[in-house]
Amino acid sequence: MFASTEFRALWSAQALSSAGDQLAQVTIGFVVYAKTGSPFLAALAYALTYLPAVLGGPALAGLADAFPRQQVMIVLDLARAGLVALMALPGMPIPGLATLFFGIMLLGAPFATARAGLLTEVLPRAMRPAGLAIGNQSAQLGQIAGLLAGGGLVAALGPYRALALDSLSFSLSAGILACWVPARPAPPPGWRDSDRGRLAAAEVTWAGVATIFGTPGLRALVLFGWLAGFTVVPEGLAAPYAHTLGGGAPTIGLLLAAAPAGLLIGAFVLGRLVRPADRLRPIGWLAMLSCAPLVFCQVHPPVLVVAALWAVAGAGGAYQLAAAAAFVRAVPRADQGRAFAVAQSGLLTAQVLGLLAAGAAAVTRPSRPA
Repeated sequence: MFASTEFRALWSAQALSSAGDQLAQVTIGFVVYAKTGSPFLAALAYALTYLPAVLGGPALAGLADAFPRQQVMIVLDLARAGLVALMALPGMPIPGLATLFFGIMLLGAPFATARAGLLTEVLPRAMRPAGLAIGNQSAQLGQIAGLLAGGGLVAALGPYRALALDSLSFSLSAGILACWVPARPAPPPGWRDSDRGRLAAAEVTWAGVATIFGTPGLRALVLFGWLAGFTVVPEGLAAPYAHTLGGGAPTIGLLLAAAPAGLLIGAFVLGRLVRPADRLRPIGWLAMLSCAPLVFCQVHPPVLVVAALWAVAGAGGAYQLAAAAAFVRAVPRADQGRAFAVAQSGLLTAQVLGLLAAGAAAVTRPSRPA
């Protein structure tokens, strides 16, 4: 697969863009909390990672089918490079930073969709599953590395110089795509022209709700998935929590990377060491594990212990993968699109609400002196 120049280029562009997203995430959390001292605003800044997918990501994802995909990816990378460059202006106020960050995250949805579609054109049919799997695993590893490196870069260069470097990463990704991925025409209209019986968005939503909550098994799986509204809380409070530990940007990056690292380990154990037929059995215990270790943060352990606790909680979050796979098998094929849309929207909404509720709750508790 890596013998293909186009695949290497797509893989490199994904790695650079993912690293750029993570660096922007660490930086805005650091800047917002440093300027305001507000846990709520820090959590709100992190919630902007999820809001685009709730409010506009699915609509913009259609750009990948309306225009040539290579050109879509290049334009989106350059647009994100420009937005990050504006964030790097030292005088940019907090509302401006938040708006620009929202735009960066919003443009990530059509970029990912275009890349996935382009992979189906670059790779032979037999190699596509492996190519997508490599992309997903690389994205997870890139997320962890980007968060760790982002914290170090912010500490070494300062937040605004780090953002200037971040802008360069998006520009480099666009250059790789322009040089090593040949232009192709836009995909044919296909279903957009032939689908004469499309339902209104509200009808699709209510049909999906009826499918999920009218079936006890599906209802339980979706509610387990929506527990992520609780498990995402540590990430939203990473900046203020790092401050209570006497740490700065590197500590924020370490804490943010802990949960994804734990999830990667938990997913490996669940996927490789547990038989498919048995993966649903520990789902309740894993769901509790995804939250229970966080209780020990109340005793203010050292930063490395906190990171280990968050990693263990992240490993427990691997139950989401088993629940998602069971959900796919249980939903009737005719209802899959509607049910998936409701499940995904509910998951993202739960995460945003959980972050905002945690930020508001943290405001009522005085920060421990560093």
